[in-house]
Amino acid sequence: MAVAIVRVRDLFAAGMLFAIYSLLSAALFTVLDAGDVALTEAAVGAGISTILVLAVLALARRFEHPTGGHNLLALTVVFITGAVLIYATLDLPEFGQPDNPAQVHVGPHYIENSYTDMGVPNMVAAVLASYRSIDTMGEAFVILTAGIAVFALLSVRPRRRQAGIVPRRPPRNDEEEDEKEADTTGEKDNE
Repeated sequence: MAVAIVRVRDLFAAGMLFAIYSLLSAALFTVLDAGDVALTEAAVGAGISTILVLAVLALARRFEHPTGGHNLLALTVVFITGAVLIYATLDLPEFGQPDNPAQVHVGPHYIENSYTDMGVPNMVAAVLASYRSIDTMGEAFVILTAGIAVFALLSVRPRRRQAGIVPRRPPRNDEEEDEKEADTTGEKDNE
């Protein structure tokens, strides 16, 4: 699906494919019992990002213009980065093994000490609200910042018309009066 997003020239279709990819990622996080990450991915990745892409598409052309040639530097950077990430995964412990650090050190600490440290009987709430509070606060700031950015982009109207852009709503009454006034002053200057 990621290859289709990169290869398609219709920007609306690419935005919708990106939203579907984000929803599938959120579903994967749900299956992996990472509810907070799934909720953030669904809200930011599929929700706010899609609205942001659609808002930008309202101001831009729908189809991407093909560029000539290939960017070999970018392709080299992508392959090197991918190789380094794959090499880094070789050092990870096997998934689901009982002797992994998460099962040996972190999990038992939360199980034994969450109530005495936090005073919250629900261990999941104690981990999310106390142990990982900075991370949860960071996720909340990401959602807030994305919402403010979408609101700011949607509230600004383009100053001039460009070829291929269709206005989405008719002009307001005060704009019509300004245009008439500009036309009458232009006629007076010509006389």
